[in-house]
Amino acid sequence: MEPNLRKVLGPKRNSAKAVPAFCMAPRVPLRIPVLWAAVLGLSSFGACAGVVFSNLYSFAGNDGAYPLGVLAQGSDGYFYGTTEGGGTNNAGTVFNLSPNGVLTSLYSFTGGNDGASPEAGLVQSSDGYFYGTTYHGGATNFGTVYKISTNGALTSFYPFDYTNGAFPLGELIQGSDGNLYGSTSAGGTSGGGTLLRINTNGTPTTLYSFTGGNDGASPYAGLVQGKDGNFYGTTFEGGTNNAGTVFRISTNGALTSLYSFTRGNDGAWPQAGLVQGSDGSFYGTASVGGTNSYGTVFRISTNGVLTSLYSFTGGNDGANPETGLVQAKDGNFYGTTRHGGTNGAGTVFKVSSNGALSSLYSFTGGNDGASPQAGLVQGSDGNLYGTTFQGGSGGNGTVFRLILLAPPAPTLQAVTLTNRTLNLTWITEAGAMYQVQYKSDLKSTNWTNLRGVVTATGATLSATDSVTNGPLRFYRVVLLP
Repeated sequence: MEPNLRKVLGPKRNSAKAVPAFCMAPRVPLRIPVLWAAVLGLSSFGACAGVVFSNLYSFAGNDGAYPLGVLAQGSDGYFYGTTEGGGTNNAGTVFNLSPNGVLTSLYSFTGGNDGASPEAGLVQSSDGYFYGTTYHGGATNFGTVYKISTNGALTSFYPFDYTNGAFPLGELIQGSDGNLYGSTSAGGTSGGGTLLRINTNGTPTTLYSFTGGNDGASPYAGLVQGKDGNFYGTTFEGGTNNAGTVFRISTNGALTSLYSFTRGNDGAWPQAGLVQGSDGSFYGTASVGGTNSYGTVFRISTNGVLTSLYSFTGGNDGANPETGLVQAKDGNFYGTTRHGGTNGAGTVFKVSSNGALSSLYSFTGGNDGASPQAGLVQGSDGNLYGTTFQGGSGGNGTVFRLILLAPPAPTLQAVTLTNRTLNLTWITEAGAMYQVQYKSDLKSTNWTNLRGVVTATGATLSATDSVTNGPLRFYRVVLLP
C-alpha cells in the first residue's frame, strides 16, 4: 500500500538573522592567591560561538514548492535540488541555486512519463549528470529514475512498475564501482520495498525485495557505502518489533539485518539514512521513540551494536528528526528536526559523537521557514545549506544557509578551595573539547596538561587539582579545535 507521506504542515514568510552568541574576549592569565601559595591563572582561547542564519530563497510556487530532498553541490559550485510540488505543471521541479541565493528553475515535471513529485534529492555522477527519482509519474505512476544535465535537459529512463519497486523516497548514490544504488519505499515481490542497482548503461537490477518480516519493510531513505564496500541503510517498518531496522547489503544483494528497533529508548521508525563517521561507526536518527518519544540520535557499529546517543525532549531541542546527519569538518554531526524548538516549527542541531547536543537555530514558521524535512549539506565554503518544507514569504518552503562560528572562549565561572582541593569551573559549549593546563613559571612557554581532554555535555565543566606546599601554579583552559 502506498505510504501516506504527504508532509503538509506549517506557517509563512523571509529574512537574515544572527543567532545570539555569548562570548568573552580572550583574557590574560589572572593571578589569584590561594592557600599554600598556589596561584590560579586562566587564559581563554577561542572565538565567539553560534551560527549566522540566512534565508537564501523563498519559493513562490511557479518556481517550485515544498522541497523535501537534500541539496547536492555540483562540480560548478552551484547547489542542485528538487521540489515536490510547484512548477509550471504543479508536479515538481529541479533547480539550481548559487551560494548567494540566485535560483534557476531547470525543469518542471509534467506528471506524465517524465515523472511527478520528486521527494528525493540529486546525486552528481562521474559523467557530470545529476540522477534522481520521482515519487509518482512514469508509465504506471509508481515513479521513475531520471538524469538531468546542468542546463536542464532531462531524460527519464526507468519507470517503476511495482514488481521492480514503487514510490522511491531516498536519494541515489554512486558506488565505488561506478554504479548507482538506491531504494523504493514499496513494491517488489512482497510489497515491502526494494533495493536496486543501476549500471553505467542505465540498466537496473533489483538487488533485494523486503518481505516485511524480520528483514524490514519500507526503506524511506537512500543507502550509504561503508569503508568496507558494503551498503548500509534503514527501513521505516518491519524488524522483530515492526519499528524499523538497520541493515547491510553487499553489491551482489546479500542482506544482513543488523538491528531491530524496540520502540523504547533506542527509538522507532527511522525515516532517514545513515552516515559513516570518521571513527568508522554509523550515525543516524529515529523519528520517534527514545525516553521522551520525540525521536533519537543513535550510533551503530558495523556488526550491529547500537548506542542511543540522545533523546529529544520535544522542547527547545526539537522533536521528530526525519532527516539524516552530516559530519562536518569540525567532527560534529549536524541535522534538523521537523517539529519542536522555541516556536514549534523545527530546529537545526549539532551533536557530538558522544551525544552532547546543542540546538543551533529554531525556525519561527515565518519568513525563515518551517518544518525542515531534508538533511543538511556542507558546502565547499564550510557553511551548511538546507531547505524547509514550508514557510518563507510565499509559504512554499525555503533554502537557507548556516555559517558556523567557532565555539565561545572558555570563561572562568568559579574557583573554590576545599580540603586542599582546588576546583576550577568554566563555561562551555556542549560538544566542545577542553584541556586544562598549568605551569609554575609565567615566563615559561611550556604548559603541562592536567589530566586528559574533557568533552562538554552541558553548560559548564570542572577540573580539580590537589593543592600542596609545592611551587606556585598558573592554570589555563584551552579550547581544542
